[in-house]
Amino acid sequence: MPDDMKSIDVKSAVSAEEWQARVDCAMLYRLTALHGWDDMIFTHISHRVPGPEHHFLINPYGMLFDEITASSLVKVDLEGNIVMDTPYFINPAGFTIHSAIHANREDANVVMHLHTDQGVAVSSQKEGLLPISQTAMIVRADVAYHDYEGVALDLDERERLVADLGPQKHSMLLRNHGTLTCGETAAMTFTRMFFLERACSMQVMALSAGRDGVLECDDDLQGKVAGQGGMTGHSSGMGSLTEKLVWPAMKRKLDRQSPGYDT
Repeated sequence: MPDDMKSIDVKSAVSAEEWQARVDCAMLYRLTALHGWDDMIFTHISHRVPGPEHHFLINPYGMLFDEITASSLVKVDLEGNIVMDTPYFINPAGFTIHSAIHANREDANVVMHLHTDQGVAVSSQKEGLLPISQTAMIVRADVAYHDYEGVALDLDERERLVADLGPQKHSMLLRNHGTLTCGETAAMTFTRMFFLERACSMQVMALSAGRDGVLECDDDLQGKVAGQGGMTGHSSGMGSLTEKLVWPAMKRKLDRQSPGYDT
């Protein structure tokens, strides 16, 4: 834990439900770092705090993702006001994106936003995510698109971002910018991002020799795989696997490779 947080006993000051949200959010930051998805101190992951206030947790600006702990996360309201004592402040661009989704999607308890090389590369391709891999077809029906408007400092962009995401989709390619996923749980949000990022990486590799000769699957097969994969609203299989198997496995991995996230 960073030295300036050691004297603050956050766990005893919050509810058990908020502490669990903090631990889950800190896990996402550490997992992002372990997978090489972080962008130094930039990009953001947020988790809604259980309760009626619509507060959410986000990273302290300036802290590397592999340093973040449950206690160091900053709690803010939908206007960007910090609502719990902390020595840290937040990234305004992170607030713009995350507050938009938390304010308008009650099911989006958790939001991840990344700037990976492969995610930005595919977001910059006119055709977007192509149905050229099983991984892409698992998530493709759930992917929305939002045109680039510059660094996300303009609060007016929130309305357009939410409109593009829509009421049911959980993944997005932010054009010329990066990737985004959301979900009811940290586990499901992470799994969506894992598949989206893998699909983008596969696409970049497949297209490295040119567009000609790359196989695309037809619409019927795309629909079949989307249903089998369970990442869309009409198929819940992946959700069950994620909560029961994937997330516990990720926790074991962190306990071995990046302990301390839950302090």
